Amino acid sequence: MGGMDELTVGLAGYVRAVAEQVGVPPEGTEYEVSDTATAYLALAEGRGRDLMLLWSEKHGWSVAVETAPAESPVVLAHLDGPLVPPPRAVARFVADVLAGKRDDARPTVDRDRQALTARLRPYAFDPF
Repeated sequence: MGGMDELTVGLAGYVRAVAEQVGVPPEGTEYEVSDTATAYLALAEGRGRDLMLLWSEKHGWSVAVETAPAESPVVLAHLDGPLVPPPRAVARFVADVLAGKRDDARPTVDRDRQALTARLRPYAFDPF
């Protein structure tokens, strides 16, 4: 497997593990590795708004409000700490945000693809 493939496989497994902890079905998740690795998990509607859990290799995890397709989502909170926190930590973050406990921490920035791939390796699985 090449470096990009390994990153994609690791990200897929990580997103699946986070989705299981947060209670999002597989069809409510998306991930992509292009110029930036990203992930999206659809959260249950909150306070009349559609909420989403977003991850990127540039900013880590955040909870945001869905907006019009041409607009950027409105970020409610960022999860402070490592770029690839344990799935349970992400689930706690989501529960806190949904309970109204906002965390206005600055997002983590890490542009090292090799380090990211290594952090995601434990989540890699064989999809076949």
